[in-house]
Amino acid sequence: MRLLPLALGEPQRGSPRHLPYCNSAPLLLLLLLGGCLGVSGAAAGSRRPNVVLLLADDQDEVLGGMTPLKKTKALIGGMGMTFSSAYVPSALCCPSRASILTGKYPHNHHVVNNTLEGNCSSKSWQKIQEPDTFPAILRSMCGYQTFFAGKYLNEYGAPDAGGLAHVPLGWSYWYALEKNSKYYNYTLSINGKARKHGENYSVDYLTDVLANVSLDFLDYKSNSEPFFMMISTPAPHSPWTAAPQYQNTFQNVFAPRNKNFNIHGTNKHWLIRQAKTPMTNSSIQFLDNAFRKRWQTLLSVDDLVEKLVKRLEFSRELNDTYIFYTSDNGYHTGQFSLPIDKRQLYEFDIKVPLLVRGPGIKPNQTSKRLVANIDLGPTILDIAGYNLNKTQMDGMSFLPILKGASNLTWRSDVLVEYQGEGRNVTDPTCPSLSPGVSQCFPDCVCEDAYNNTYACVRTMSEMWNLQYCEFDDQEVFVEVYNLTADPHQINNIAKSIDPELLGKMNYRLMMLQSCSGPTCRTPGIFDPGYRFDPRLMFNNHGSVRTRRFSKHL
Repeated sequence: MRLLPLALGEPQRGSPRHLPYCNSAPLLLLLLLGGCLGVSGAAAGSRRPNVVLLLADDQDEVLGGMTPLKKTKALIGGMGMTFSSAYVPSALCCPSRASILTGKYPHNHHVVNNTLEGNCSSKSWQKIQEPDTFPAILRSMCGYQTFFAGKYLNEYGAPDAGGLAHVPLGWSYWYALEKNSKYYNYTLSINGKARKHGENYSVDYLTDVLANVSLDFLDYKSNSEPFFMMISTPAPHSPWTAAPQYQNTFQNVFAPRNKNFNIHGTNKHWLIRQAKTPMTNSSIQFLDNAFRKRWQTLLSVDDLVEKLVKRLEFSRELNDTYIFYTSDNGYHTGQFSLPIDKRQLYEFDIKVPLLVRGPGIKPNQTSKRLVANIDLGPTILDIAGYNLNKTQMDGMSFLPILKGASNLTWRSDVLVEYQGEGRNVTDPTCPSLSPGVSQCFPDCVCEDAYNNTYACVRTMSEMWNLQYCEFDDQEVFVEVYNLTADPHQINNIAKSIDPELLGKMNYRLMMLQSCSGPTCRTPGIFDPGYRFDPRLMFNNHGSVRTRRFSKHL
């Protein structure tokens, strides 16, 4: 049974009959302001392409997170391009999602964690950042119909930040989940009006609800304007509630026993070293079960993708539509004896799937180019024909990569930054641990701490595949990995790497952490255009300059 949201009064002309509509800037006004000229290379006056962005929640790439999505891989990756080096600038939901929407690194959008105090869907975020998100630009300047369904930001709907009545600027149709991912017993904001859902699979299972309302939008939208859809599924985020028909699948699947599974994190930050090795049998059983359930929830996402592609094909709009599939962050299950979570600096948490199909993209391609989710906004605006020089985004459009451009100059590094959650007090249930830990399991293995605050340069070039990280703690701890020789990041080479290279990476980190807009796209240390002045490594007192970390708002 299909769930249809109730209309708020009479529908606007050209809007879906069953979907409520949010008023936005009149088309005449945006034309007077300049608007968008059309996708690069498109004929003058031609219809701008449609765009669909599918966003999973906590789906890894390194540990096989795409394995259950056979239809998605065939329908998007097989018909387009798969990126093998796609990263997030912060391995946590709210900061990463803010980076997708704004095209900015966390130090520029100031969302540092999943709390209101960390600027997650706060009034400050709503006032300063939401007006300049790429969907807002698509709607106000390019005349796109914009549709959102699913999880927005973790604190969306909080009473102290406008509650569910708040509808962010730029969305024509708003169908957003209150706070964090759930599958049943949740509340949605339908253009600012709350609707509660129960636990009846046929009408309440959130992934299917998102699929149905998305299909309704495609049925009843206006055909006179291009559209942008952002569908943000709860899967595979906890509580990992699979649809009934999938609850017995993958019974013989276990979390991967790769080289960094259930080993001690030697020569790593203290938070990693505190994990108990070997893990108990009960801990391993728990994470195996979680891994299996995560895959089960993704099968409904695979169904959603198939339904969406078939509907676009039926309406003869598929060939004019770009479809992106990605995740907000990765995940780990037992790596370095950490049970389950994200937040860490390692590949399994910061690397995500990214698949794209659309006009002009050849099928079944793989790109090794280094991309980040701050590039999604610029790429989609580029597709719409918007002048990216008018934005304040840190990312860059990878549309030329999708179109197969030759002799393309591209980046060789991206910034990863995270501000740890926790208070500077001792957990009474784990008195032997240092103050400030959080996300702790019953056996006092903790996944986060207030000084689990770090910044990294992730570098990929023809000659080098490196990660350099610094922590904001009393140790000023440094981790460096050569991922060509050590893809599982077992050996921290900070004390054995060439000191000159270490100094260059330290300086590059400081440059990126203070970058904004174009300065975030300057040449990396292995690029031909890079210039390093060692005098800049020292402050006025002659001592080595150290990395500065931003604090909570």
